[in-house]
Order: sequence, then C-alpha cells, then structure tokens
Amino acid sequence: MFLENTVNQQEQFGWIEVICGSMFSGKTEELIRRLKRAQFAKQKVEIFKPAIDTRYHDEMVVSHDSNEIRSTPVPVAENIRILAQGCDVVGIDEAQFFDDEIVAVCNDLANSGIRVIVAGLDMDFKGNPFGPMPALMATAEYVTKVHAVCTRTGNLANYSYRKTQNDSLVLLGETEEYEPLSRAAFFKAMKSQKENK
Repeated sequence: MFLENTVNQQEQFGWIEVICGSMFSGKTEELIRRLKRAQFAKQKVEIFKPAIDTRYHDEMVVSHDSNEIRSTPVPVAENIRILAQGCDVVGIDEAQFFDDEIVAVCNDLANSGIRVIVAGLDMDFKGNPFGPMPALMATAEYVTKVHAVCTRTGNLANYSYRKTQNDSLVLLGETEEYEPLSRAAFFKAMKSQKENK
C-alpha cells in the first residue's frame, strides 16, 4: 500500500514506487492506472519505456489487456533524467531492460520532488533477479508485487517460464514464448527441460 499524499508538506522530496512480478501479472496495467489517476488530478506526467520494446507500439505503453498510454521511448536511462524536468510524476515501464543507471536516475528524480512509478519483471526466465530491479526495489519506498495465474495449476504464478529454446537474456515475447508458472510448476518445467537437453 502506498500513500499519494505526504503528511509533512514541508518535506519536498518525492518517492519511488515499484510494481513488479512475472509476465501476464498486470504490472503495466497497474502502472497505467496510477499514471492516469495522476493525469486526472492535473499533474504533469511523463512516461518512458526502453526503445527496444516495440511489441505493441513504438510510442505507447500498452498492457496485455490493450490499455495504453502515450510514452517516450528512450535508448538509455540517462535520457529520462533530462526529459523528466518539470514533471510531477514519472512512469517507467519494462525497467528491467534499462542499464543500471536507471537506479540513480530514479533516486535523483525522487530526490528532486518527483513521484517515480516503475514497473518491471523482478525475475528473468531462469528465475534469477532481473537487471536493476533488485536495486530499485531496495531503494523504493513502496513495492507492489503482482501475480499472474499459473497456466498449469491455477495457483498464483510469479515465474515467467520461457517455452522456446533460446538462452538470450532479453527475448521480447508473448504467450507463444512465455507462460506464467507457480513455484512448483516452474521447478518441474525447468527440471524437465534440463533432462530433455
């Protein structure tokens, strides 16, 4: 849970909110929801995403449920620092694809009074912490972990299992390449995959 209004108005610092979880868990949906509320409140909002993420649209952040919000694609995190000047709220989607500089950028923005909302995968397809996400979660004031539904058991899923035989860390994809799995289903799938090799 996070508060959108600070109690001590003399403190002019912003904060960082991280929304994390597996694929198909509603991270982007929640990011868009929070950003649209800020826009409705007449706050100056800017949204950024990695330039490599062109799955749905070049300039829109789009959820799996087809909700969307206009964004600015950037090749590196450093660009966000420059483009976010004068904002009240900054949204960042797919943060796991950014370089480690994203952590310093988010902290600098929050220290300058900006509310920073970041969404991203907390684990890669092997079940390991993904890129800068652990450091972002450690420095954030608020962390929301959302879950998908396991396609094999119906339980809560927090792993993104890659169905294709590709060992590249970054592989943009959808339901053809990935499925959300629970811990038990993920463990069995990884064991089976290892045995088949």
